[in-house]
Amino acid sequence: MNFNARFVTLVAGVFFFFLAVVTQGILPFVEPSARTSDVTAVVRTDLGQLKWMLTQATDYTPLQQLGRRVYLREGCWYCHSQYVRPVTGETRRWGPVSEAGEYAYDVPHLFGTRRIGPDLTRVGLKYGDEWHLAHFWNPRMLTPDSIMAPFRGLFDTPEEPVKIVDDGAGNRTLEKTAITQKLFDFASKGQIKLTPNADGLLFVPMQAHGKVPLIWTPNKEYTGDTVKIAAETDDLHGLIAYVQKLGMNRGKWRDLFEPQEIEVTEVTLPRSAQWIAYGKEVYERRCVGCHGTKGDGNGPAATFLFNQRPRNFSAGVFKFRLSQKPVPTDGDLLRTITRGVRGTAMPAWYELPLNDRLAVIQYIKYELAVDRSDAAKPYAYFIEEPPGQPLYVGKPPAPSQEIVVHGKEVWQNAKCWECHGQTGKGDGEKAAGLKDDFSFPVPPANLTSGQFKSGPAVEDIFRTVSTGLSGTPMPSFRDSLSEQDRWALAYYILSLSAFTDPLTGEPLSISSADKKALDDPSLAASTPDDAYAPGGSSKGSAAASGTTWAEPAHGLVQAGGDGVLQRNN
Repeated sequence: MNFNARFVTLVAGVFFFFLAVVTQGILPFVEPSARTSDVTAVVRTDLGQLKWMLTQATDYTPLQQLGRRVYLREGCWYCHSQYVRPVTGETRRWGPVSEAGEYAYDVPHLFGTRRIGPDLTRVGLKYGDEWHLAHFWNPRMLTPDSIMAPFRGLFDTPEEPVKIVDDGAGNRTLEKTAITQKLFDFASKGQIKLTPNADGLLFVPMQAHGKVPLIWTPNKEYTGDTVKIAAETDDLHGLIAYVQKLGMNRGKWRDLFEPQEIEVTEVTLPRSAQWIAYGKEVYERRCVGCHGTKGDGNGPAATFLFNQRPRNFSAGVFKFRLSQKPVPTDGDLLRTITRGVRGTAMPAWYELPLNDRLAVIQYIKYELAVDRSDAAKPYAYFIEEPPGQPLYVGKPPAPSQEIVVHGKEVWQNAKCWECHGQTGKGDGEKAAGLKDDFSFPVPPANLTSGQFKSGPAVEDIFRTVSTGLSGTPMPSFRDSLSEQDRWALAYYILSLSAFTDPLTGEPLSISSADKKALDDPSLAASTPDDAYAPGGSSKGSAAASGTTWAEPAHGLVQAGGDGVLQRNN
């Protein structure tokens, strides 16, 4: 009996081994759908509209391939899946259902079998690079209940602390040692401002290499005389590049993601000690890592956020608002929390229960946005300077080529190019020296990336142009530009990211004829099923009529066939 059991086990083991070889190694090369790179993706047109179209997935760059190898080496795929299933809960949490073409360059695929951690199929550009840096250093700085282990081995972490010294010109820098000379070039004319966290941890990004470090603490963020260094490595740089690639073959889909969309003027909870106390609990679970226990924007993760510091609530200054006065409404705060701030470490919190979001707003308003410089007379901004009536934003004019052309004229006349540059890449003549109200560098937005902090719709851009961004050099144009000019300018700003890859900013390979077709405002391509197919039809109508799409050298064109997607090799 024992012999029979062992024999059966042996036979079963051999059978399942060869079954795995066939299903995982042979069938993917036989099944046509496993070899396609066809995907549907969202593109922004020259008129600022967002539309789905049929296109091709792209291969990983060498840097992303390095990151994928690190991802495999570190076992990230043990806990994280990469597949969005066609069920409502998944599509509302993660994004569009996975398509076969997305995995054309994944050998082996990394679907995963368990979701100990969140699915990563759609994680690309959900968070800024700086969020990932802090997350890999210590996930629980950002999410206290995370079970993910820190990956500090991906950082260069010298054991010895480094002294902060005077550079002889009134600035503070790091002492020249064997360690710091490997990371910096003290003879360079270029400088980079780095800010330690309150514990003396100093993050050194790849951008710092070849520059002189300036220890920048304009608000006494750190008062010690030595720091511990955590420097970005090539492996970490590549891993983040790989993670940011995930899901980006579907283009600007996140700008149409319904759970993340919210437009509200005013919504609030009655002020009460109970709601404020509950808001404090939410804040300590979700926000303290970046914004700090005092709300001063100096949390333990802040040193990793070297491009965009966390908001300092204690100053009562908020960038994104619809109110006429600098203090925002609860609706403004809810919109920012729900949507997040694209391109930064501030994530979208649409998955957080509404009551949690409203409660944390109460805590921010009444406990954190308070000037306590005079302990005897704390100044609560939301009480002393209430928001008042919100501005009215009417229905935008219909998109047209004429309004975009007019917007370009407004751009020139309003001198937007002085900061944002002639092409909108944030490289204007005044860009280098800009600072925020807290004396931190604040580079102008690169408007060609399509990563709009206040939102991707023309109404969002109109709102920002009208109110400006409090605490930054971006002024309000509500008094200097007419409503018509502001709408035109908003459409022109959107057009700066037309037909570009949201990850690289590079132009997409789309023919002039297809761009013209997509620019037609009457063309409806609002879902993957209705995606525009190059050549002048839609994915849905092509399938219904038994049409297939072949891919010649210049892209996809219509061809007769049997109703499947085929390659023209």
